[in-house]
Amino acid sequence: MKTNMIKLTLLASIGALSLSACVTDPVTGEKKISKAAIGGVGGALGGYLLGDLIGGKNSRTEEIVGAGIGAVAGAGVGYYMDQQEKKLRERTAGTGIDVERQGDQLVLNMPGDVTFDYNGALVKSQFRSALDNVASTLAEYPSTYIDIYGHTDSTGSDSYNQGLSERRAASVADYLGGRGIQRARMATMGYGESQLKCSPERSEADYQCNRRVEIRIAPVTQADVNAAR
Repeated sequence: MKTNMIKLTLLASIGALSLSACVTDPVTGEKKISKAAIGGVGGALGGYLLGDLIGGKNSRTEEIVGAGIGAVAGAGVGYYMDQQEKKLRERTAGTGIDVERQGDQLVLNMPGDVTFDYNGALVKSQFRSALDNVASTLAEYPSTYIDIYGHTDSTGSDSYNQGLSERRAASVADYLGGRGIQRARMATMGYGESQLKCSPERSEADYQCNRRVEIRIAPVTQADVNAAR
């Protein structure tokens, strides 16, 4: 039942896809159609990326403002996210982390096979330097919400996979928190096997593709702050 409700929510969100279809490459300045937008209907990044932040914006914004974090001025949002995207791409090159742009949001996809041991939720020691680079970039650009989503493949029961996805998301949040990222900025959610990125699962590569954690980074705008007051 829970999985079905999530899928219905995602279908309802597809109508907003065209709003963020065009993006600007921060390196070349070229405008292009977002790969995330093209793949949105197929669930490449998950329809939840088009919806509200975990826990809703107003309560999250109040916590962020209370932590002394400011907003990005309206005209500067695009540039702010461009610069953050550029640094994230530079600092995660060759680590297995994929950086996607969706409008004014960034999505970091961290495959489970390089982030966690099979069936595990502790960040691998060899992957920690990559997460350190992510944390240092997030610290340089504090005016952002950070949503962390855990996912699994379809092996095992729904209930077990749900718990594993939640533990993996929480593990990444704990690691970032230990590197100085304010807890007020972060929220986590597990989706179990309800958001398969590679489906049907016919090979080990497909299973590995679905064992992942995604981090969505969204700007805290002045409009968000005004709405929360």
